[in-house]
Amino acid sequence: MKKLLTLLFCFFALGSFAQVKPVDSTNLQKPIIYKVTLNSGKIYFGEILSQDSKEVLLTTKEIGQVLIPKFEISLIEQISDTELSEDGLYKPSETFSTRYFITTNGLPIKKGDSYILWNLYGPDFQFGVSNNFGIGIMTTWVGVPIIAQAKYSFKLSENAHLGLGTLVGTGSWAAADFGLILPYTSFTLGDRRTNATFSAGYGSVWSDGQSSGRALISIAGMTKVSNKVSIVFDSFIVPPSGYKDVTTTDMIYNPITQSYEEKTTTTREKRTGLSIFIPGIRWQLSENKAFQFGFTGFSIDGDMAPAAIPMVQWFRKL
Repeated sequence: MKKLLTLLFCFFALGSFAQVKPVDSTNLQKPIIYKVTLNSGKIYFGEILSQDSKEVLLTTKEIGQVLIPKFEISLIEQISDTELSEDGLYKPSETFSTRYFITTNGLPIKKGDSYILWNLYGPDFQFGVSNNFGIGIMTTWVGVPIIAQAKYSFKLSENAHLGLGTLVGTGSWAAADFGLILPYTSFTLGDRRTNATFSAGYGSVWSDGQSSGRALISIAGMTKVSNKVSIVFDSFIVPPSGYKDVTTTDMIYNPITQSYEEKTTTTREKRTGLSIFIPGIRWQLSENKAFQFGFTGFSIDGDMAPAAIPMVQWFRKL
């Protein structure tokens, strides 16, 4: 755990250092910036100089003043201060900020902000049902397993959110008797540009009429170092806990009967711990898509080993 906290600190220290800029005391007040979306899908960012029932006069940093007929506009949104740089330029918050590599956080997925996350092993669909509630489904390319997700988010303060969720899965066509359930809670400090999350849950699996469960925790976070690049860190930790009965059957030679006989032995073994660490980088290619790349490391009872295949993911808004 000490190594994990040290690694996480290094990533956020790097991200924070990259964002440090001198304060210009002559330009502390940021302008009010609007996002104007046209019916064609084209988007303008800038200050609204005037508007009436027919037209909107917008001034942008890129091309100056633009006069837009109202009938061509589908949506006008005010950009929050957290998405503006010191010079008033629009710096969009992370579109897919509710996810890291394998875990989620307490931030809510906005209504209509549905997306698909393509992994090397399969797709992951997420749907914003309301501004605080989202559902999803993930699977592999062969449909085993199939896992449904649901999460409800609470806003505790401006920079603190709590998420309550669950995952329910099945082995589907290949293992109909296999199932899993993982209720969890996620506490997130920060906003959609920079945040850190602690999650905890309890996972239970059952198969062939038997079930077992383990506590699970995660420490994750991300920080946006430029308009397009974010540093992302994720982890998945199964602490060592309790003991399990292990039954083995061996064929033992009996000199009296001069034959081999089965001998069953049951021993109690300590449950080992498992940790997965994934540091990486996310590129926001556009408002509707992003690419994510990370290196995965495993730790089993303190022994570290890298994964042979890196974590590669593609985000696409639906």
